[in-house]
Amino acid sequence: MSNLFSEIKAQVERHNPTIVLPEGTDERVLEAAANLAKDGVVTPILVGNVSDVRAKAIENRIALGDDVTILDPHNYDGMDEMVAAFVERRKGKETEESARKLLLDVNYFGTMLVYLGKADGLVSGAAHSTGDTVRPALQIIKTQPGIKRTSGVFVMVKEEQKFVFGDCAINIAPNSEELAEIAIATAETAKVFGIDPKVAMLSFSTKGSASSIETKKVSEATKLAQETRPDLVIDGEFQFDAAFVPAVAQKKAPDSPLQGQANVFIFPSLESGNLGYKIAQRLGGYDAIGPILQGLNKPVNDLSRGCNAADVYKLSLITAMQAINQKVMN
Repeated sequence: MSNLFSEIKAQVERHNPTIVLPEGTDERVLEAAANLAKDGVVTPILVGNVSDVRAKAIENRIALGDDVTILDPHNYDGMDEMVAAFVERRKGKETEESARKLLLDVNYFGTMLVYLGKADGLVSGAAHSTGDTVRPALQIIKTQPGIKRTSGVFVMVKEEQKFVFGDCAINIAPNSEELAEIAIATAETAKVFGIDPKVAMLSFSTKGSASSIETKKVSEATKLAQETRPDLVIDGEFQFDAAFVPAVAQKKAPDSPLQGQANVFIFPSLESGNLGYKIAQRLGGYDAIGPILQGLNKPVNDLSRGCNAADVYKLSLITAMQAINQKVMN
């Protein structure tokens, strides 16, 4: 396990948060849940038919132990309370009848456990699409005050180096206001990982060296973010080298507070963000941890369907860390 995850694990195990894993019959999720419980860092809740979950564990020679809870939406004592809370939360968009049907879906059920405070966070996506994971979170948990939409970031790790890239997962073509929101949220996420955020708003222009609709969007986003959070170090617009290489920064942006030492990079579009993190991962040899969803009132994170048990374990730790951090902030 990398130094980053060793640090996260040491912090998380002092609090032992509860994380719900809705995909209780997936062998990767089962293995991760067993290991999380065995290591005493997170208390896992698996969702599914109890007999099916235990049979799948036995089939894969996974010992779940007594510290792993299994909840079945079809046989849950608190379902009446959950249905009532869901109908109230949806403000007339669901009836009691439709709510009962929808809450049999493992992701909706798991998300309601988080909303009701019966779990601190949720990790799904091993066997479901991003939409299946994110939709219930947006409908039930919703975004934090002042944030209109969630965004997805990657923590890029290589030996002792740590950087955060966003948005690389959710928003295809964010406007200036949305980019500013993403920058602020990503700076807060960086703090969770022990990074003192120095945020660069990326473009193909540095401080007006080129002028277009695209560069003006980033420049305006920078101003909005600076005005909203003057306590954060945020600057732009920057080409990557001007944000990252001190010698280039001295030539292109000598008055910037970043001085070529940015560690949080905000991409102007999903296209550039997705390309950027994968280039760093494949050519640069960085581990790409994520996508980590940010901007929600409580943490929900999405796995890749190509994940392994170690990925589930690590994302559960990250989700737990986000939950702990949000409690401290509140």
